Amino acid sequence: MRQARLGRPVLPLWAALLIAALAGPVLDAAYPSLGIWPLAFLGIALSLIPLIGRSAWSALLVGFVFGASFFLIHIIWITRYLGPIPWLALGLLEAVFIALGSVLITLAYRWLPRALPGRWARLIALPLLVGGIWTTRELFQGSWPYTGFPWARIGMSQSESPLAHLTSWIGVSGLSFVMVAVIAAAIEVVRMWRGSGFRPISLVPVAVGLVVLFAIPQFPTTDAGTMRVGSVQGNGPAGYFDTHTPNANIQAQLDATAPVLDDDVDVLLWPEGGIDSDPLNNENTARTLTRLSERIDAPLLVNAATTRGDDIFNTSMLWDGASGAVQLHDKRNPVPFGEYVPDREFYAAIVPDLIGLIGREYTPGTNAPYMNVNGVGVGLAICFDVIYDSVIWEGATDGAEVYMFQTNNADFRDTDENLQQLAFARMRALETGRSVVNISTVGTSQVISPTGATIDELPAGEAGAMITDVPLRTGLTPAVLFGSTIQLVLFVGSLLGLVAAGVAAMIRRRA
Repeated sequence: MRQARLGRPVLPLWAALLIAALAGPVLDAAYPSLGIWPLAFLGIALSLIPLIGRSAWSALLVGFVFGASFFLIHIIWITRYLGPIPWLALGLLEAVFIALGSVLITLAYRWLPRALPGRWARLIALPLLVGGIWTTRELFQGSWPYTGFPWARIGMSQSESPLAHLTSWIGVSGLSFVMVAVIAAAIEVVRMWRGSGFRPISLVPVAVGLVVLFAIPQFPTTDAGTMRVGSVQGNGPAGYFDTHTPNANIQAQLDATAPVLDDDVDVLLWPEGGIDSDPLNNENTARTLTRLSERIDAPLLVNAATTRGDDIFNTSMLWDGASGAVQLHDKRNPVPFGEYVPDREFYAAIVPDLIGLIGREYTPGTNAPYMNVNGVGVGLAICFDVIYDSVIWEGATDGAEVYMFQTNNADFRDTDENLQQLAFARMRALETGRSVVNISTVGTSQVISPTGATIDELPAGEAGAMITDVPLRTGLTPAVLFGSTIQLVLFVGSLLGLVAAGVAAMIRRRA
């Protein structure tokens, strides 16, 4: 009888769809700009409960409604310049992935209690499987198609919460897994209570889990002194659709740099898109950078579109006086349909006017996201590369003692995109135990400590410069050392666990 009750939907379909539609905006409110991080846990609960006991087809529908209600709100900033077509295309594609993952979660709720009918299996094994499948879905979304879109992982909602320090141990994917598993366990406690199968001892796993989550400190890294960094937010016309005049961006950067020319710095940092022309091929631009570097007696870390051979790259350059560009880093993951068009002929046949706006085709970089700046290791991530774990981890393992993230948010002025990306930068500081200097063309720019605290900042929409003694750190966190292994274990283990539960449930049913 109890197995029969467990197999029935918790909610009728109409109620499940309403709650799934509510889960999306609740979850979005956990991220900036609202940033009410506890709502992430409520959003998880509201997305899981409607899936319990569903058929595969109704779970697909419920999951799609949840995914659409979340993503179409979360990434509405895409419409600012590009209009509704890219917004709908990306939002609904991500909703499809959410829907497919929801079917797997529903199968976990169906199969595991049949395979392992005991109370502790429901309180421990089932939540772990549900958390693993959720995280597996996030990992898939973050890698496919066209390098994926790992923008809205649940763990990233916690940049301002007391749980953010856990990323130094288990990474963002690990935090997503733990959050979902704890909520899934809490749901099972409530279901047992309502089904008269409740025992006070059932609260132990959830209570222990919560105590552990909040008690574990951030993994410590080692103090390695400071680096004096000048970082400049020019607030120039750096957007793709801004009205451009020749050299307007570099002039805006120069103007914003002028008040700090007499300050002593170890490096001067400019944002992505701060230079209008390729200094590797434009002598006038090269001379301007050389004069500035010699004037401040320090190297510049700048960014521009560069051409080498037949390829165009989004390139960060360490410019050291008359020596010019002594080190280069090219963006690893150019944005599909933003910085290049995959399968251009196919999409041009569907939306020719929109595809025609994207004239430049960036080539993915292959060089290290790391530079040695006068003996200090600097990790790099250009704009959306900050959301890709491998770029961040590689910089740390190469020897980064600080991160410098160059970004251009001009196409998304006055939207949540700016603050969502800044939250990623803060999580990277906590994950790696290193300071982050996040400099934007138009803001918000911040210097973030290894503990996630804001050391210095410039408001959005204003030109300005920061001169900051930035803490340096050495030593690798477990997230950096084992993050890819954790992801592999969660991905493979969850899928194998689901299959094993299905097979075991089938055997028990036939027996």
